[in-house]
Amino acid sequence: MLRTVVVLASLSIAHGFVGSSMLRTGFSPRTLRAQGISSLQMVAEADKNLIPVTKGEPVWGLKTNQQGTIWVPQRARPRRNRKNEGIRSMTRENEVKPSNFIYPLFVHTGDSNEEIASMPGAFRHTTDSVMKEVGEAIAEGVSNVILFPKIPEELKTNSADECYNPDGLVPELISNIKDKYGGKVNIWTDVALDPYSDQGHDGMVSSDKRGDGGAGRIMNDETIEQLCRQSIAQARAGADVVAPSDMMDGRIGAIRDALDSEGFTDVSIVAYTAKYASAFYGPFRDALDSAPRESSNAPRNKKTYQMDPANSREALIEAHLDASEGADMLMVKPGMPYLDIIKLLKDNTNLPISAYHVSGEYAMLKAAAEKGWVNEKDVALETLLCFKRAGADAILTYYAKQAARWLNEY
Repeated sequence: MLRTVVVLASLSIAHGFVGSSMLRTGFSPRTLRAQGISSLQMVAEADKNLIPVTKGEPVWGLKTNQQGTIWVPQRARPRRNRKNEGIRSMTRENEVKPSNFIYPLFVHTGDSNEEIASMPGAFRHTTDSVMKEVGEAIAEGVSNVILFPKIPEELKTNSADECYNPDGLVPELISNIKDKYGGKVNIWTDVALDPYSDQGHDGMVSSDKRGDGGAGRIMNDETIEQLCRQSIAQARAGADVVAPSDMMDGRIGAIRDALDSEGFTDVSIVAYTAKYASAFYGPFRDALDSAPRESSNAPRNKKTYQMDPANSREALIEAHLDASEGADMLMVKPGMPYLDIIKLLKDNTNLPISAYHVSGEYAMLKAAAEKGWVNEKDVALETLLCFKRAGADAILTYYAKQAARWLNEY
């Protein structure tokens, strides 16, 4: 056996084979031979080394360096910029901070919070509970919140007139939040008719059968008139940002003009620019009971105004229109399945980009975490980082407060 090792070692060196057990000695084979050290002694010396000794066959063509260890010649070694946390943090291209988050809050008129079964950890809050949540978010560095109301059924109509009631749930809550927290928080509002509609659509529904599939049509221009009234009512209550999510053509310009004519030139508009007709919205619609109603004359889905998931270039058309009409920020919804759209808009506009980490995405992470299949903290923070890497400046996520706490622990 001893003779076999000596012969193999000698043959390997003579014919250019490299075996790690002969090359982890700290000296080159030539130096070792000059000192009278045999091939067998090389093997023995390597066995004492801290570098693991492999048992595989010698590999043809690999070289050795001056220290006698394996060397794959290459000047560029990207791993040098990953070798420890000090270097990694210094060269990190993107970073997620609590200030990047918009915290969505569901609110209802009930006397107690109601957990949303399809969104673990999320609730329909009472107005008092919302006030508490806003304070806790501010304490974690989250200074932007958006309100989504669940409106009582008896207040819903096709024209959704409750959406601009100055004494309604949202305007009253805006005023209360501003009275308590002032400039510590920016209040965003959803501008759309679906929470207030007995049809379950973002716009008013016609009474004819001339729409998609023989149902009623979603009335574009008539809906915009209501959206303008809604935006003004929210601005009067103290909203800092209005976010039209309805996807009606021309609504950004109309809302901008309506706000400006009322003196609200400092109220921002975040346009849901690329809002897709996605299957990821299910839990959100559970939370607000805002799905299209099968009993109505309305279309059974929202595909006549929300974008086709198969399309990407169409997002550029929407982005150009929203920017030209006065939008201050563009939003992509959903988020993770549409990172390419976030990148597309980032590369083709100078406006800030926001991403909506929607309810279905959130619910999937929660479900996998509950099963023990993933580490919730790690996958959630990685997901939010992916939005930043794709080009999002702001991220609307149900993880906002929790993620901020995780980040603040570092």
